[in-house]
Amino acid sequence: MILVADSGSSKTDWMAYSPNHTIKFSTQGINPYFVNAQDVVKILAKNKDISAYANMMKEVYFFGAGCSSPDKHEIISNGLSTFFPNAFISVDHDLIGSAYATCGDKKGLTCILGTGSNISYYDGTSVHAGNHGLGYVLGDEGSGTYFGRKVLVSYLYKRMPEELSKAFAKTFNVDKESVITNIYQKPFPNSYLAAFSRFMADHKEHSFIQQILKDGFQEFIDTNVKDYKAYKTLECNFVGSIAFYYQDELRAVFAENAIKVGKILQKPIEGIFEYILKKEGITA
Repeated sequence: MILVADSGSSKTDWMAYSPNHTIKFSTQGINPYFVNAQDVVKILAKNKDISAYANMMKEVYFFGAGCSSPDKHEIISNGLSTFFPNAFISVDHDLIGSAYATCGDKKGLTCILGTGSNISYYDGTSVHAGNHGLGYVLGDEGSGTYFGRKVLVSYLYKRMPEELSKAFAKTFNVDKESVITNIYQKPFPNSYLAAFSRFMADHKEHSFIQQILKDGFQEFIDTNVKDYKAYKTLECNFVGSIAFYYQDELRAVFAENAIKVGKILQKPIEGIFEYILKKEGITA
């Protein structure tokens, strides 16, 4: 069996292939900046579907957020090797997976706008590393974490319009102390912040939310896209829930900057899965 995974900080999507059937799973996010090898095993062990096929897996291809350096590769690889003892293990950055899903064999910019954000240039074969992907403290422009922080801070500083503030208070039971505790003392602070971005979906038409979205996507362009000299000649492709659910606003801001938008996928797992099987010479 062949297993393919696409992992962000909040969720991991899995697809497994055997000659008889294709299986889909999901687990919590597996980011080596927030979990160790033992955590990887524990997360997988919680899923009965994956556990049932663990010894049958012959190849595992994992594409994940935070997997851009050898030491982070090793964390994930060690965890996967323990859980899938009979499998060849391949671990790569999630940008490579998103490039396979959106660009295929064509060159372009591949962007991630989910819990976090990132960008890279794909030449049709390889992803070229840039200076981006600095994480939720220093970067993640235009991401769920970024927008969640913007919405939360505007509420706590009482800068949010009154009608939105009342709606926010009904949706989230938060105060300064609970926010500080969750961000500085509990695990997965990036996912905690990103959860507040969901508030925008129910109030997307409000001018206050529209401005936050416009500013966030413009900051992503200014900080990330414009770093590539040929950005106006390349298609910008996206994966992630933020890009997918707010694609009208995203397309409008990119159009204002004369930047072409290509594919926008909520989840790249099926595209990655098809690419890997094609590479293996398999027709699912």
